[in-house]
Amino acid sequence: MSDFLLELASEEIPARMQAAAAEQLRTRLVDGLKAAGLPHGDVIADVTPRRLWLIARDVADASAAASEERKGPSASAPEAAIAGFLRSTGLTRDQLEERQTPKGVVLFAHIRTEGRPAAAILAELVPAIVRDFAWPKSMRWGAASAVAGSPRWVRPLTGVVALLDGEVVPCAVHGVTSGRVTRGHRIHAPEPIEIAGADSYAAQLRDGKVIVASAERRAVIEAGAAAVAAARGLVVRADAGLVAENAGLTEWPVPMLGAFDAAFLAVPPEVIQLTMRTNQKYFACEDAGGVLAPAFVCVANLEATDGGTAIVAGNERVLSARLADAKFFWDQDLKAELESFLPRLGDIVFHEKLGTVADKVARVAKLARWLVESGAITSPLAGAVGPGAAEPGEGGAGDDPSPRSPSASRPLPQGEREELADLAEQAARLCKADLVSATVGEFPEVQGIAGAYLARAQGLDARVADAIRDHYKPVGQGDDVPTAPVSVAVALADKLDTLVEFFEVGEFPTGSRDPFALRRAALGVIAIVVKNELRLPLWDVVLERFGAVHADLVTLSKVEVGSAPADEVSPAVALVATKAVRNGRLLSFFADRLKVQQRDAGVRHDLIDAVLANGIDDLVLALARVRALQLVLATEDGANLLAGVKRAANILRIEEGKEEAFAPQSDAALFAEPAETALATALDTAVPAIADAVAREDFTAAMAALAGLRPAVDAFFDSVIVNAPDPAIRANRLGLLARLRAAANSVADFSKVEG
Repeated sequence: MSDFLLELASEEIPARMQAAAAEQLRTRLVDGLKAAGLPHGDVIADVTPRRLWLIARDVADASAAASEERKGPSASAPEAAIAGFLRSTGLTRDQLEERQTPKGVVLFAHIRTEGRPAAAILAELVPAIVRDFAWPKSMRWGAASAVAGSPRWVRPLTGVVALLDGEVVPCAVHGVTSGRVTRGHRIHAPEPIEIAGADSYAAQLRDGKVIVASAERRAVIEAGAAAVAAARGLVVRADAGLVAENAGLTEWPVPMLGAFDAAFLAVPPEVIQLTMRTNQKYFACEDAGGVLAPAFVCVANLEATDGGTAIVAGNERVLSARLADAKFFWDQDLKAELESFLPRLGDIVFHEKLGTVADKVARVAKLARWLVESGAITSPLAGAVGPGAAEPGEGGAGDDPSPRSPSASRPLPQGEREELADLAEQAARLCKADLVSATVGEFPEVQGIAGAYLARAQGLDARVADAIRDHYKPVGQGDDVPTAPVSVAVALADKLDTLVEFFEVGEFPTGSRDPFALRRAALGVIAIVVKNELRLPLWDVVLERFGAVHADLVTLSKVEVGSAPADEVSPAVALVATKAVRNGRLLSFFADRLKVQQRDAGVRHDLIDAVLANGIDDLVLALARVRALQLVLATEDGANLLAGVKRAANILRIEEGKEEAFAPQSDAALFAEPAETALATALDTAVPAIADAVAREDFTAAMAALAGLRPAVDAFFDSVIVNAPDPAIRANRLGLLARLRAAANSVADFSKVEG
């Protein structure tokens, strides 16, 4: 057993490509050794800016010998067929075995492959790995770059170290011959370093001021940045992505603290941090109160002889220039009010089929106002702890398995509703205004954030500013979900308008294609509705959007749209009906996203299917049913009842599928068995209780009443033959099962529950 070391040295590898490249190197070596039949132990791979490397432990000295039996053509086959088989096996005709089979005499080849030395296998494998390596972008270099098909690598390949048990594995790739020589730090140790073997590799390069382990470089950066900031009484703002990026830019990281003019703090802190992070790869610092401080941490790639004074000064000059630009843009924006930006939104095309951003803003403002005025937006009860109370970060039924009815919010009083409707409409009209600001033009990542600061600067209501800031949220899993009524109204209106409009013009997500992020928008709607326990009727929202075109049809119901014959309705109603059909697909899309969201929260997909079998409109109500169903099925009574209800549904389905008329009935005079009477009595008690509980939206009570039927259902199936010879008795028994199925389906479709 020997250890194998491979290092592929090059000019600087972009940080964003490094982690994937290291994993690809490891995978390609493991796959290659497996294909060659060469056993090995653990394989680790890592990367620095100037080298990809891996170490494979306990590589066998040689691959094992192998034998293979290969079936050939019939012994009486044409000579050309037999000759081709011989060429593929490398054998001669007298080395083949003739074997009697049901199809006659067939030729078989016994091929033995002798084991090969590990060094020979690796000498072939290393060039193949480099030659077939997949980089997001690669380049040619040197004189050969003028020739089509010349070698490519992410950056010019400068060296290959290939050592097996300390001995060089001779190979050549892209004109570079393997050896044991590498180089350390470009400044501190540019001279050649002869690597003894895999065990000494990391230590020898550390002596050359190179930390080869990316995890160690990240740890050095985190600890060093925290230390230099703490020396000034500051704290580094956590940024794991920036730590990884700096680790990918340095081989010998040295964090240093710099400062900038406090006057720049007049610029929104998000813009300052974005400038430092994106352009300069600096870490932002904050004081003990969490406020952005006029300081930053940069990461040098060397130990400066002057302690870093010149490096810090140079970085401070560069950052000062960047921040001066940012302050100029911000000061320009402050000279104008947000309202003055609105006309320019008409110059930005939102979508070729959907008009401009100004058109979208008008729709969103109308919908945001309607959401408040209609009562869809409620106010969370402060400190709610009962059913419906939601802790920060909750996103679905899987977050809290306890039963909850949708009641932990209060309707907005009429006076407050009118005020908030005005604020929601104002915020919605202004929410996209900063898209044409100078600040967002330079820093697109702060859209919404810049608008909020501008709104506060001109003295607008804080609720309007917050809604402008939060209307894009949530933008992904783990992002904050708006909870203030004005923010909720604007965020919902923006996402719902996007969904309805794109579905209206037929721009649906397909497969992995979702260019307009409609899945994210739907998940955002679900997160907002669930977090705030909003009783949002999705169908009414769709109709309200249609009402923007046909104001007299806002109250048109789903049933009216679906039932009116096309030749009996006005053209306007027909148009709404057509759109309603299309947006039926939108409601199904919401159902699919809800399944994804709840699956991530740990809820079984079949329970969601069971609840959504009759469609989706009220998300909070649907999830309350899911929770109740989840709880009852976790009990013995619930599990047994499920079997009974599914058995009843199967029997009824078979009977309903027969050609003769299916007419179940319920006549106590026809009960011939005590179990029939017992089930009928139990249903007489349970059905009203279930209906009452469903009406009160207490689905836990409804499921409990349903589960109480379990003993009567079990007894019925144990002692009663449903398909009795007497048609009247059979119909009567089917009637009992139909009542049982209807009672169960009032909560969920049990036929869709697995198990």
